[in-house]
Amino acid sequence: MNDTIKSTGLTDRIWNFFASVKLSVILLLTLALTSIIGTLIPQNDQPVQYLQKYGEFWHRIFDTLHFYDMYGSWWFQLLLAMLIVNIVVCSIDRLGATWKIIFPKKPVYRAERFRKSDWRQSMIAGQSPEKLKKTLTGYMERHFRHSRVESTENGYLIYGETGRWTRLGAYVVHVSILLLIIGVLISSLFGYEGRMNLPVGDTDNTMILRHSDARVQLGFSLRCDDFSVQHYPSGRPKEYRSEIVIIENGEEVSKRSLIVNHPIRYKGFNIFQSTYGRIPGNTFTLVFTDNASGLQIPKKASIGEEISLPGGKGKITVEDYSNNFNFRGHNLGPTYLSMLIPESGNPRPVIIPVEHPNFDRMRQGEFTINIENVDYRYFTGLQISRDPGIPIVYTSFVIMIIGFFVTFYMAHRQICIEAVRNHEEETTIIVSGISPNRRPGVNMAVKRVAGKIERTIQQQKNT
Repeated sequence: MNDTIKSTGLTDRIWNFFASVKLSVILLLTLALTSIIGTLIPQNDQPVQYLQKYGEFWHRIFDTLHFYDMYGSWWFQLLLAMLIVNIVVCSIDRLGATWKIIFPKKPVYRAERFRKSDWRQSMIAGQSPEKLKKTLTGYMERHFRHSRVESTENGYLIYGETGRWTRLGAYVVHVSILLLIIGVLISSLFGYEGRMNLPVGDTDNTMILRHSDARVQLGFSLRCDDFSVQHYPSGRPKEYRSEIVIIENGEEVSKRSLIVNHPIRYKGFNIFQSTYGRIPGNTFTLVFTDNASGLQIPKKASIGEEISLPGGKGKITVEDYSNNFNFRGHNLGPTYLSMLIPESGNPRPVIIPVEHPNFDRMRQGEFTINIENVDYRYFTGLQISRDPGIPIVYTSFVIMIIGFFVTFYMAHRQICIEAVRNHEEETTIIVSGISPNRRPGVNMAVKRVAGKIERTIQQQKNT
């Protein structure tokens, strides 16, 4: 029995913990503060960038706290999960009391509240209260729920109300917030992002995941038919555009123009224009310049091909290409990376920048090597992401708008029509209204009801 009591007490404490509004405030403030951190610290950048910016000490701390991928960190996801539980428990905990208000067995009306209301309209009718009773009660029964009549000393009161269900607007907002958080969690847990460098004329169906060499199949192929770039007078890129064709099952299903900030969306994938560059063609010319005589000896070559040095002084192989090669803090631009194997001695790497033909002079060899006749073609750099939670997030926005509309633009209103006998054939009709939240819209509702009653009585009088 003691174990049962202890277990029940623990359950109650856990329930009360998650039903606390203070917990909601703490979680929301914590998420807001951590989101500021995620804004100030660039997310998912290269480790070397963080090391240069923050230094080794802070880099280790930030990396340990997962500040570089904060929205995908376990502790941020835990905060979101706790907020989900908190919202659900708070809603359930308060739903019982709200349900009784929305669906009462017998609504309570107090005449004094209506008589003290700031929202009142009155009129004089040239008929007795008895003759007007059917008209007034009929109107209230048609337009309001829970209509009820109470007799008074000089007449009667007719009560009616509408909009009790609008109290559920707050729960609709709660549901939208839950869906929003769930959508974010799904994207965080099951979404991924990668890149694809697609040369003009080529087709590819795989992307390389961010911070990984892993490749992911898209389920369809992309082909770049054309690429163009416009520049400002200063030379800075103004706009670059890719003509992308989506191919599925061997057939072209869509042709789209891709520019910055105008992504392509297809089957749950978002395809962004991220960057661009140039890649060399298959062949180029290696030019060997004799430093003593100035004699130039050109030789056709390609990446991976072994080329003999003039005079049989050794061999050289161009092994790789970099579109932007960094040398001691300086960007050399398009650069070929090669391995020189002299006739005698150890192999040594040789850097050959295309735009700096005299760079190899620093090697102080017998020949200066540079590259010419490079046939470049553009490639478009695509950033591709998959966010499976996006449809849920968009749905939450629609539901949230509906919830806010119900909460702020609709209200629970109670209307009272009081008929008071003045003379034998004259009645004062007073229409008044109240709202639990004192909404100004009650005044409009009172004027509308009073106007309709006055017109109805006038029509009956004319007939």
